[in-house]
Amino acid sequence: MEIYVQPSPHRCYTDGEYISQGITLKEDLSVCDTLFGIKEVPKNKLLEGKQYFFFSHTIKKQPYNREMMKEMILRRITMTDYETLRYPNEIRVLGFGRYAGIVGTYNALLSFGRRYNLFSLSPANQLQHYKPDLENELNKIKLPAIKIMLTGGGRVANGAMEILDFMKIRKVKPDEFLTQDFNEPVYTQLNPQDYYTLNGKHDFDLHYLAHHPQEFKSDFIKFTKVADVFISCHFWDNRGAKLFTKEDAKSPGFKIKVIADITCDINGSVPTTIRSCKIDHPVYGYNPQTESEDEPYKENVITVMAVDNLPCELPRDSSFDFGKDLIEKVIPLMLGEDKEKMIENATICKAGKLMPDFEYLADYIS
Repeated sequence: MEIYVQPSPHRCYTDGEYISQGITLKEDLSVCDTLFGIKEVPKNKLLEGKQYFFFSHTIKKQPYNREMMKEMILRRITMTDYETLRYPNEIRVLGFGRYAGIVGTYNALLSFGRRYNLFSLSPANQLQHYKPDLENELNKIKLPAIKIMLTGGGRVANGAMEILDFMKIRKVKPDEFLTQDFNEPVYTQLNPQDYYTLNGKHDFDLHYLAHHPQEFKSDFIKFTKVADVFISCHFWDNRGAKLFTKEDAKSPGFKIKVIADITCDINGSVPTTIRSCKIDHPVYGYNPQTESEDEPYKENVITVMAVDNLPCELPRDSSFDFGKDLIEKVIPLMLGEDKEKMIENATICKAGKLMPDFEYLADYIS
């Protein structure tokens, strides 16, 4: 295996650092069989007949990537999406989820401190590393007796809880969160069975939810009446119910003042997320009464943090972890050890055609 790196003046790891490891820089990658990227490839940069690995953001038929998807079919490209690369038990092989959770939760706390003039933190993208730099910033925080809730149970949620646990914020059960008052900050972790109901019941099969999300209703509104901060770390199927509605957010009983939407589905399960943010301007205000954007820290608006590339705020750490997983978990599959056909099952298109599991995208690219 020969490895080349395309030069770039914008990476956190410099061209010189690659050269120091004996890696050849090469602008023209046409000699390569396989190309690894992270984000989508501009359609005019796609190379005919190559194998690509990257996050394509096409499996939900995202309209902004339709032209790129069509171009990959035309150029007979084999494209494997990191998002669909999964073990037989459906657990994802790769992802930046942990660092999305870490940085998103840090930004939630930073935004809460700014909103109420309680403390000031350096933005994560101005710090060199998670440990010790970001942790040193967290040590500056003294929170009042607020209630924080987070949704999800995967890498993103685990990263979020890593921050809350480092701060020694007590974790409580969802029913305690709903019914009890505390003299200290607390948080709770919500899973789908806590806020989705089927025929009025919460005791349902998660496997059934995954395959029939449209049959479930949201009971999330009860948590919005007691929570001060909401950290969204869950996966949402757009066939399913939104957690709450814009009408719900207008209610005087809607207590949440800071929402860190790490999932960042625009107009998705968290309807206050009306756009994504950039790292240098990570928040905006959502005015529930006008259903429009407003100043982020006004009294009657909700502060929304919706950065869609959070791991880029700690780029060296998140790159190192992702690269380590790529080397240990994916490269061996490429070298003939893929007994479960994980790469094939994660490949969206090949030789000018959609692969069987992704034929549902036919109308998307037609």
